Amino acid sequence: MYSERGSRVPGAVVWRGRAEGPDAVEQRVLPDGCMDLIWVPGAPLLVAGPDTVAHAAAWRADTEVIGVRFFPGTAPAILGVAAHELRDQRVPLVELWPSSAVRALTDRLARAPDPADRLEEFALRRLARVGPPDPELVAIAELARAGATVAETARELGVGERRLHRRCRSAFGYGPKTLARILRMQRALALARDGVAWAAAAARTGYADQAHLTREVTALAGAAPTELIRR
Repeated sequence: MYSERGSRVPGAVVWRGRAEGPDAVEQRVLPDGCMDLIWVPGAPLLVAGPDTVAHAAAWRADTEVIGVRFFPGTAPAILGVAAHELRDQRVPLVELWPSSAVRALTDRLARAPDPADRLEEFALRRLARVGPPDPELVAIAELARAGATVAETARELGVGERRLHRRCRSAFGYGPKTLARILRMQRALALARDGVAWAAAAARTGYADQAHLTREVTALAGAAPTELIRR
């Protein structure tokens, strides 16, 4: 079982998940250009770095997993760590922050009537300290999601491609080409879930054809597009 809702943190999502049956299940978490702060009762708080390929996560029926998924490019300022340092990793927050601060947050989550709300409140307080998301980073993510090329993005923002690459690596965990591949995949899968035919989804998201979409999605997600939609 998985559910999510919009967050008061701009662009973020608050989510919950657990296995529906008695046995643990493996969830395929697809790359999405985002970073998450994740809490499981009795386990260390985790920061999920930006993925370049699908990540396998185990869920159990007797334990709810909760998290805040930040809008692409915004988590590094909130969490105080460059995205590329956590690429394809799940890192305990205590390795990034003072243990006393992490322990205090963990205790508050454990006592909270709704830990998801408490985790969101924590993210809001952190956001208040660091200020609103950098408009340039938000624009980079939006342009990548819209299918803009690296050259088009650099030109639109009035920056050089080297600066664009450095900013992307620090904020998103990888360069603008990889970011665009991942966000294009997410757009195509979203269209398919809404009932758009694969060939039409490929055309609308900038793939050469349906076969190109299938190759790209399989490379990033580790499974064929049709299998992902069935799940």
